[in-house]
Amino acid sequence: MKTFRIPARTLLLGLGAGAAASGLVPATPVPFAPTPLAAQSASEIDQVVNALRSISTMRADFTQTDREGNVTSGVMTLKRPGKIRFDYGKDSDFLVISNGKSLYVVDYEVSQVERWPIKNSPLGALFDPERDVKRYGKLVPTGNRDVISVEVRDPKKPEFGMINLIFVRKPSAPGGWQLTHWVALDAENYRTRVELTNQRYGVSVPDSTFTFRDPRRSARRPG
Repeated sequence: MKTFRIPARTLLLGLGAGAAASGLVPATPVPFAPTPLAAQSASEIDQVVNALRSISTMRADFTQTDREGNVTSGVMTLKRPGKIRFDYGKDSDFLVISNGKSLYVVDYEVSQVERWPIKNSPLGALFDPERDVKRYGKLVPTGNRDVISVEVRDPKKPEFGMINLIFVRKPSAPGGWQLTHWVALDAENYRTRVELTNQRYGVSVPDSTFTFRDPRRSARRPG
């Protein structure tokens, strides 16, 4: 299976390729003014934080859709603190992985590896919910008591995009809420939706899951 490159690189992470690489802020960033927690339902924010912090390990199937309707899928594996892997399948030449410190986008077809500090990705909300969700999160009304929507972005760093996390009430999930999908918007307003299914919690996940073969080393070998 051949993974389409631009959506996987920019949309899954909520990072604009050009803006993230150059450190430039978009000319017209999306305006955002976080509502003070006192004006929000602090209990709902706390429930989301508790749900995320209660996940020690998780494995789930994911389906990724870009704004043009291109769809790809794979398996997401998460382990605290800060480790995540998006595996697009054994026939894919693309991988997104974090070892807890840095987030890597690995492209085996062109022997390229891109790296970002994990704190620069809106996906950091999955790793450090206390910091990202409570500090930068804004509740989005859903009209449904069993659904919580939280928009997370740093207004001082619009170049790193936004992620909108959707939780559905589920008593058997950690913290009583299950992350079902998110929508990421990069600095160039490029949108993707990632849906999770078949979530499994507390699974055994070795740290070797979050290592990868560096294609740049293979490319330098003679012959």
